[in-house]
Amino acid sequence: MATIASEQTIPAAETRKRAFRLAPSAISYLQAMPLIAILGFFFILPIAMIAVVSFWDYDFAGIYPDFLTMNYTDTLGSWVTWKTYLNTLKFTVVVWALTLFIGFWVAYFLAFHIRKTSTQMILFLVCTVPFMTSNIIRMISWIPVLGRNGLVNSALVEMGIVPQPVEWLLYSDFAVVLAMVHLYTLFMVTPIFNTLMRIDRSLFEAARDAGASGWQVLWNVVIPLAKPGMAIGTIFVVTLVMADFSTVQVMSGGQSASVALMMKNQMSLLQYPAAAANAVVLLVVVLMMVAAILRVVDIRKEL
Repeated sequence: MATIASEQTIPAAETRKRAFRLAPSAISYLQAMPLIAILGFFFILPIAMIAVVSFWDYDFAGIYPDFLTMNYTDTLGSWVTWKTYLNTLKFTVVVWALTLFIGFWVAYFLAFHIRKTSTQMILFLVCTVPFMTSNIIRMISWIPVLGRNGLVNSALVEMGIVPQPVEWLLYSDFAVVLAMVHLYTLFMVTPIFNTLMRIDRSLFEAARDAGASGWQVLWNVVIPLAKPGMAIGTIFVVTLVMADFSTVQVMSGGQSASVALMMKNQMSLLQYPAAAANAVVLLVVVLMMVAAILRVVDIRKEL
């Protein structure tokens, strides 16, 4: 009898041990539940609702639950939409190239030419000072600078460089790009600066000992190691520019268009299903661009 009791006790003990081994995994899932709930409610659910509404019908009086592909056919079958997407991509490419160039050299200067960490932090905080005001205020601050009677035109006319004020400085694609570069350059500086600060300085000494010049060190050591930061900054800038409508509307004077501005106009006309279809298409385009970036550069080391 004692032998039978001991044989029955051993499986029971093993079962308790197995249950105890599973407990940590269950606890980890419980710990992740708040984050899952927040992401599901504030991220996944709104996107799902937009996708559902994009198939609904609408008229001037309201929107009606249905399952129609009309909104997508109207969006993808219109040359106006394609032209608007190309214009948005043009802004994205130009702003990305300028912010990457400016952001890299600003980050390079802060990381390698400023010796004291305290000075680096102070200068970096100086770069963030404009973010203490809203994007709208920083954007419209260019109007008295670039206007017909603004600071730039007044200086050019007084110095005799131009006989009359330059018209294309404001309410043009130039003004849109300039304002976007001003707004989004810091989103490129921050990740690149963070990446450059992680580079082992002994690599520079090894490259110089091998006979590399300053430009060779920059091209063969600094830039390859800075690619993850460049990729993260690119994702920030691309997503922000693709979703920007206020800058395009104000700085172009209504003479240019973007996909986000088109959606804003559709919503103002109560064409919510059409705007939702455009939002889904824009989301797919942005995700494809981000996926292409992630295929080229591995940013897991920076996350």
